[in-house]
Amino acid sequence: MTTDRATAGIEVNPVAGHIGAEITGVDLAGDLDDAQVAAIRAAVLRWKVVFFRGQKLDHAGHVAFARWFGELVVLGRRGKASPPDVPEIETTADRLELGGRFGMEHEEWLQRRRHTLLRGWHCDHGARIDPPAATILRAESVPPYGGDTTWSNLAAAYAGLSAPVREFVDGLRAEHRLGVGYQPRPGDDAYVRHLLDHQVASVHPLVRVHPETGERVLFVNGYYLEQIAGISRVESRAILDMLLEQAVRSEYTVRFRWEPGSVAFWDNRATIHLAPSDNAHLGFPRIMHRVMLAGDVPVGVDGKTSEPIVGTEPGRW
Repeated sequence: MTTDRATAGIEVNPVAGHIGAEITGVDLAGDLDDAQVAAIRAAVLRWKVVFFRGQKLDHAGHVAFARWFGELVVLGRRGKASPPDVPEIETTADRLELGGRFGMEHEEWLQRRRHTLLRGWHCDHGARIDPPAATILRAESVPPYGGDTTWSNLAAAYAGLSAPVREFVDGLRAEHRLGVGYQPRPGDDAYVRHLLDHQVASVHPLVRVHPETGERVLFVNGYYLEQIAGISRVESRAILDMLLEQAVRSEYTVRFRWEPGSVAFWDNRATIHLAPSDNAHLGFPRIMHRVMLAGDVPVGVDGKTSEPIVGTEPGRW
């Protein structure tokens, strides 16, 4: 096994060829020193998502750990399972969270949001002008089987394109919009009304330059991406399908089996992930707690930044 060792006593053990590493030798609930923080940050930048097991974090410890790595996002709206006294944490509780929301039970909600194979892949809040830089997700309760999360390395996906295609997509921009691809219910649809009242959309470079590593990242996802700017809808659909298939090729991905006390820390600027849909019928609880780090406005290969269409301003959630 290849192991990257840090002077802080932390071991970084890669778990897939292009993405993902498990970190041992650190207690996230303790007082980290500068060397430990630097080692974890370097591992996230190198491997895009890192995993910790057997951690004893509560809400306060989760927030304190995240603060070592940047400013935290405080969402204006959170799910009903989120702790009211810890505004930095958003809790997802599967059926507790989605069941009955907008008049739909869990299964219908997923079906209408994920009616194509690639629709579930996303970065967190990618329609914003300044998507979060990173996400730190902690497992409280997980099913005994099922419920895995998968991530893909978008820098590796870009590098894997042929040179002519890289040159072509370097200059393109695309519209990312909340609710893209959702299939409305017949008649009045409460979720459509919600989208109209809380719409968020931005035009992002199709290839963004990572602000810390300088890598070129194929900035695509199935959940928010609407259309490539300046290209017909038919042409855009064909190009986006090709790029999305490239982005989630198996060799660029890693799948993580959660346990209570597991923590995943990923670079939201260089990855997309797929939340599970194989556990809704099992009836087991899956309760996860999320903290996000504030991000910046993406910059393209040409040095131009993303442009807002509608929604919140940078830094305002």
